[in-house]
Amino acid sequence: MTMRFLFRGIEIDEKTRDYILKRIGRIEKLVDKVTIFEVEVSQDKKGKFRVEVMVKTPHDTYRAEEMTESVEGSTDIVIDALEIQIAKKKTKSHDLKLRGKRSIKKKLVVDKAARF
Repeated sequence: MTMRFLFRGIEIDEKTRDYILKRIGRIEKLVDKVTIFEVEVSQDKKGKFRVEVMVKTPHDTYRAEEMTESVEGSTDIVIDALEIQIAKKKTKSHDLKLRGKRSIKKKLVVDKAARF
């Protein structure tokens, strides 16, 4: 797993960086194989912080961004949004597998003389 940090026009202390890493650990548990985590933190002229996190897996890419007054607040919102995206993708693939199993079961014809 590769993790990239990009801080534009801002200095982040170790406490904030550790907080971001801790929150990203939650995402890492949900996704099987993560190849790249990209975290971008920037600050605009009004003092608001923009946090963007991109998670790349072999088959999917998940991305979320948020702009609030604090880096921690933006990070929390972004991580929650990523969790929702990942959960939606997992349930969608699970539902498609069940639908396929049901359609095969409907098409299956069993002879009454067969023993099971």
